[in-house]
Amino acid sequence: MSIGYACLNIGTPGTNQRSVTMKFATPEKLTEVTAHNLAALDRMIDYNIENNIKLFRISSDLIPFGSSPVNSLDWRSIHAHEFSQLATKIKASGMRISMHPGQYTVLNSPSEDVVERAIEDLIYHDKVLTALEADRTNKIILHVGGVYGDKEVAMARFAHNFERLPQSVKNRLIIENDERSYTIEEVLTLAHKLRIPAVFDNLHHAINLPKTTKTEAEWISEVAKTWLPEDGKQKIHYSQQDPTKQPGAHTQTIKLETFLAFFHQLPDPTISIMLEVKDKNLSAVKCINALRDEPHIKHLEKEWGKYKYAILEKSPAIYQEIRTLLKDKSGYPVREFYYLIETALADTTLNPGYITNTAAHVWGYFKEQAMPAERRQYERNLAKDSPAALKRHLLKLATKYEVDYLLQSLYLYL
Repeated sequence: MSIGYACLNIGTPGTNQRSVTMKFATPEKLTEVTAHNLAALDRMIDYNIENNIKLFRISSDLIPFGSSPVNSLDWRSIHAHEFSQLATKIKASGMRISMHPGQYTVLNSPSEDVVERAIEDLIYHDKVLTALEADRTNKIILHVGGVYGDKEVAMARFAHNFERLPQSVKNRLIIENDERSYTIEEVLTLAHKLRIPAVFDNLHHAINLPKTTKTEAEWISEVAKTWLPEDGKQKIHYSQQDPTKQPGAHTQTIKLETFLAFFHQLPDPTISIMLEVKDKNLSAVKCINALRDEPHIKHLEKEWGKYKYAILEKSPAIYQEIRTLLKDKSGYPVREFYYLIETALADTTLNPGYITNTAAHVWGYFKEQAMPAERRQYERNLAKDSPAALKRHLLKLATKYEVDYLLQSLYLYL
């Protein structure tokens, strides 16, 4: 079983991805931003290895204007050393990587210009994965596209344009059901025709049901038949619906109890699960901890070190409850632990007393070192009642004074 997340990392310094506008897309700027993004990816890979995350989706924006004539650089050669180092780490860890082109990469468009750009974009994604020395088990995920008034014709056009792709792209491409146009049943029809794998997305499926009635487990079993040994372990997408937003909107975090109910009905417990959720790696670690073969309290204690100030700011009562929960070193109360964290973080109430108290705890790490101007800024932020400004200042100080424990604290990022 592998559980992963997509593109961005929360709470790990130096993992932000940068972009560049067309106006400033000079060769020098493109090279600088690409180098930055590869360094950020390197830190995310290190994080994944440390946290036993074996599945990771790399951002399509890794190389700015990667599939556009705007970037004519030979970025694979320019950054060959960085790509080689990343490839070595990824392969040694057994991590499986993937990429997912965005909504404008539409292979079945009736516009030839759109199709040509889609082909170029898919070639770009393949080049990134090839530069990382990834074999064909490392996939490119794509939606079928639009309906354009005639779904059968649109599906036939996808199949026709698929044949225009280089073989290396064909080897990587997998197709996914979506929440509006193509059900998992229709995607399966196309996948069997093209002899490529399909991806089951549970939330898209719940919104866009096929005509044939099957359970989720039965559909996942049907999809498994499209995965050949050379494609690697079957992969699915899992997310939960944000009840306050339109259908298809992902939740801030994966609710563990709901995920476990889904997981325990899977036909294959060794399946690869890509989580699509706003808190990214945080939910991935949560789900991994809940399914550990060898559970140990140390995993929850490590998590608590990251969450504690974020929870204290929300609810001192839950903070104390978690501290009490973790006193039994022989137990592994993983469900209770994450339920309490989910409950605290779901509360959007801002309590000035809690905010001030938590900030004082964090300020204590460097109050003896801080310059008078830094102290005055801290006090001004408290007086302004601006939690975001207060955290930005505390993060700046934690970085300046190299307080590693705080730099890993989710309080500064959530």
